[in-house]
Amino acid sequence: MRVASSTALKRLPTRFSIWAITALNLAWIGAQTGRAADEPAPPTAIQFTLDRPLDASNAPFVLASSHGLFRAEGLAVGTKIASGPADAIARVASGSSDLALVDINVLVRFRDKADAAPVKAVFMLFNKAPYAIIARRSRGIRALSDIEGKTLGVADGDFSIWFWPALAHQNGIKLASVKLAKFSPAVREPMLSAGQVDAVNGFSYLAGVNLRDRGVPADDLTVLRYADYGCEAYGFALIVNPAFAAGKPEAVKGFLRAVIGGTRLAIKDPARAVDDVLTLMEGGSRDLELARLRAVISDNILTDEVKRSGIGGIDPARFARSVDQLAEDVKFRAKPTSADIFDGTFLPESSGRLIH
Repeated sequence: MRVASSTALKRLPTRFSIWAITALNLAWIGAQTGRAADEPAPPTAIQFTLDRPLDASNAPFVLASSHGLFRAEGLAVGTKIASGPADAIARVASGSSDLALVDINVLVRFRDKADAAPVKAVFMLFNKAPYAIIARRSRGIRALSDIEGKTLGVADGDFSIWFWPALAHQNGIKLASVKLAKFSPAVREPMLSAGQVDAVNGFSYLAGVNLRDRGVPADDLTVLRYADYGCEAYGFALIVNPAFAAGKPEAVKGFLRAVIGGTRLAIKDPARAVDDVLTLMEGGSRDLELARLRAVISDNILTDEVKRSGIGGIDPARFARSVDQLAEDVKFRAKPTSADIFDGTFLPESSGRLIH
């Protein structure tokens, strides 16, 4: 088998060279002429985008690649990193990426624009959003009600704060009693560990886990998950370019089947899954990433709803309630329905989506 040229490899991001090299080699093979009549068709190339740097939460996609699940579906998947969810959605909308993983609530806001491309989600990976308040017990915060009179740090661009007004309202917390301190994402954990704020808003599997690596004693941290206090929001979803979905529906279905398989593998053996992820990361900590993946599986992926109904879908009534909660902070031109944002026609039957 011919490999990609060294010039081409130099242009590839280091951490994703394994996926990208595979895509290049398979694309080269498929481009050759003179194949025997009984040879299989060349794989379908898919450009996939993550909206943030790789970590263990992306294990389902890494395992789908490393275990040959994409290849078994006739797919050659290349992966790139966007600068954030807005960039990832823009890439899918323009067609420069076929699929991307983004928070569905960012997609909801994107679609509310008058000129928004009709991008939809086709698979829900995080049945519960990872939004959380991470606080110091030593600052007197053990439950959400203790946040009154405290200072809550919020990183610039942290969209999970959109649900804070609804969360406060549901739990009888006076918004005016909580001081919001805004700062760069780079200093969120350091400011909490240094005691410059009483709590920070963010993702439970990111800030909630990263702080363990900053010298904050585990028994001094409390993670107050929005989902535990009435937030109905869904989290990360796979979105697809409309033209790609219309032109290559079987490729989209195959991608989802591979991701479901990768998710099952990650749940079955998180330690091995993290080892695969670490081969694509630069300087990742195995202990930290294993804690991250276990948190994501228990809190966001393998929920009671998923155990009952299978992974990947959404409940229209719950989605409507989540939009109502979002609307306490976001002003919509028109509140979307689940059918406006989510297309479940690419999902396998529920029996093929069960995960235990």
